[in-house]
Amino acid sequence: MFENFSWIMFFLILLLLFVFFFFPEYGLRDRWKRYIKSNQKALLEDALKYIFDQEQQGHAVGVDALSGKLKISLKRTFDLIEQMTEQGLITTPKNLVQLTDGGERLALQIIRAHRLWERYLLDEARLPLKEVHDQAKRRHHGMTEKEIDELDASLGYPLSDPHGDPIPTASGTFYPHEKGIQVNDWEEGVLGKIVHLEDEPALAFAQIMAAGLKTGQIVRILEKNHQRLVLTDGEQEFTLAPAVAANIYVQELSEEYILERDAIPLSELPYQVKGEIIRLDEHCQGFTRRRFLDLGLTPGTTIYPELNNAFGDPRAYRVRGTLIALRSDQADSIWVKLTQVLS
Repeated sequence: MFENFSWIMFFLILLLLFVFFFFPEYGLRDRWKRYIKSNQKALLEDALKYIFDQEQQGHAVGVDALSGKLKISLKRTFDLIEQMTEQGLITTPKNLVQLTDGGERLALQIIRAHRLWERYLLDEARLPLKEVHDQAKRRHHGMTEKEIDELDASLGYPLSDPHGDPIPTASGTFYPHEKGIQVNDWEEGVLGKIVHLEDEPALAFAQIMAAGLKTGQIVRILEKNHQRLVLTDGEQEFTLAPAVAANIYVQELSEEYILERDAIPLSELPYQVKGEIIRLDEHCQGFTRRRFLDLGLTPGTTIYPELNNAFGDPRAYRVRGTLIALRSDQADSIWVKLTQVLS
């Protein structure tokens, strides 16, 4: 009797192990296959994105460079190149890797998904800017064209990501934009607006974030030499190594900005002081910009803080006869001129 029971238990354990490893879809074998396939697809997408970025900068991509960027062995790199060639995504003239038209279309789709995720993670999920790149990289892999279109629509079709890079349209085109001039080449003492922050290499970008610099900020160079570059926004000084500063791009101020030099962010408008909205920040776009416009936060509109919050955020503002609540980071995107002190 006991011997029969032991055999039954033995076969039950074998059955459970068989189910655990080989059950369709949920078994360990199928899960492992999906994991390998997903990793391979992510690797291919990363390769296409890197090749596209390099080609846009006029750089040729060799096997060694691709292997180093993806952090994989040369053998695995050659296997990946063979796979991409078979799919018609690349050609390999003179041992260089070049995108075909089909490869470029897929690369643009990947870039579009990545930059839209960065926009979502910063604007809607409220992640710190220093974290959005890595998070977006995890999320953009494997998205279908339909899913990307839906994400784009939900964000209000933003034009650029948080770093200032343009977001491709569904047709694969970019809206005209100025990347600006590398701050190392900017003239000392001249005001400029930060329009782009390169997020790679990651270490340089982390140092820029730690310093507190961001797109849209108005800065000028106080000191520039081979050892360091010192920027100021009029309140703080930012000291960076030239190699790090090379990731910052600025452009000259528009005539509109020069005429509005006395404007301040809405978050700095004193309590019970009326202001007139001058403009919304360029980096305030997509769904957030549309939401502001729907609330009546348009140039020429009068607004003032009516209720303060003991904890600071959010703060209540009176606009067009309605009371609205805005966080300080939202109010930072709205620029106003002081017009009247209320009694």
